[in-house]
Parts: sequence; C-alpha cells; structure tokens
Amino acid sequence: MLLLPPSETKRDGGVPRSRLALSRMGYPLLTELRASMLDQLVAVSVDDETGMRALRISARAAAVELERNRRVRSSATLPALERYTGVLYDALAVTEWSEDARRRAADHVVIQSALFGLLRADDPIPAYRLSHDSRLLDVRLVRHWADPVARILARHRGPILDLRSEAYSALGPIPGRDDARFVRVVAAGDDGVTRALSHANKSAKGRYLRTLLESGPMPTTLDGVVARSADLGWILRPGAPGELDLVVPQD
Repeated sequence: MLLLPPSETKRDGGVPRSRLALSRMGYPLLTELRASMLDQLVAVSVDDETGMRALRISARAAAVELERNRRVRSSATLPALERYTGVLYDALAVTEWSEDARRRAADHVVIQSALFGLLRADDPIPAYRLSHDSRLLDVRLVRHWADPVARILARHRGPILDLRSEAYSALGPIPGRDDARFVRVVAAGDDGVTRALSHANKSAKGRYLRTLLESGPMPTTLDGVVARSADLGWILRPGAPGELDLVVPQD
C-alpha cells in the first residue's frame, strides 16, 4: 500500500452526468463516517463567514470553495488520483502513465482525505474543500478518523509506505509493524550531510511514486520495495524508529 496525502487544490469538472455515490467507494466500513462528514461540510459552508472561519480561507477563495462544498453531493466526479492537483500530483502526471501503471495505482495507491477517510486511487469524488486543520461545527477530524482508519490499515496484508504528511498521518496511524513505515524525504549534499526537504519533498514523492509504478508489478515485501527502489535510483534506508528515509537522487 502506497499512502498519499490529498491536496487542497482540486481539478474542476468531472465525468458528465456523474455524481457522488458513497456505495461505489472503497472501504465501505467508512460509509457512515463519510456521510456524517458530508453533512458537516455542507452545514459549515452554508454561511460565508462561518465557512471562511471553519475552512481557514479568504473571502476571495470562499466564492469558489464554499460553492463547491454546497454542491458536493450533486457535482460531477473524477477518480481521486485525477481530482487532486498541486505539487505532488503535478509531479505524478497521472495522465501520462501507461495503462499498466494506472492499473497498479488502482491496486496499491490509497489517499488520505479529510472528508472521505481512505480513498482508492480510482474512487470517484467531487471537488471540495476540507483540510486536516479545518474546524467543523461538531466534529474533530482526528477523533473522527484516526481509530477507524488505523483499524483498516492494521488489517492490510503486505508492506505499507506512508508518504502522507505528518498531519494527515495523524488521521490514520499506520500499524507498528516492521513492514509499515513512514517515509521522510531527504537529500544528501555534496558535504555528505543528509538534510530533510520541505516543499521539494512533495515533488520528490510524486516522481518516486510514478517511477515505482511504471517499473513493473509491485514487490510483495518491504525488502523487495527497497531493492526495486534502489534499482530505479531511489534509496530507501532506515531512518528514525518506524521510518524510512527516501534519498532524492542528485541531478
């Protein structure tokens, strides 16, 4: 499982005559939680001032984002992997993938959403605005998602690479197993010192994931993922406890 964060920015539009159907999404154990989150999102978005405070957005952004939220149940949908934009997803460049890579993504990529919990890559979703630090009327996001998502992740058989940000990892902690690891992006400088990357880590995650999925069938063990990554020029090495460092290749 390759766990990704969402993005605050979303692509507009969707498949003609499509609309949100929770019954078509993966992880049906989250259906009721998703429905209650949708209720909360619509309620907080009815009033402009309330919505701006809850979502921490400007008046300029509110004109678009609050309308998206008000229409979240009826607007057209896109596969989650195509809906999200921004640095990480631009680096993924999913529209340029081979058909084989796209099928692998459907099997292995999971996105952590503040609104929907865990999303499969091909789950059809509308455009919306809700972030890990949004403040809804009656729900705390960590309390809402952390336990049920963590239970689902604990039942997953096979390695888990957590490429989410720390804030989104808190919405569903990975199990404390040897084959489940949080991935921290680092760069090795000419001086031999390894430094964690900040903004550039999103682009690196996108490029790494695209390369991995295009390389062939996914390995079934963590050691296999580490070996495959090294063959592709990406070093995964032990970091802090429970973590792997992803070393960005030097140009």
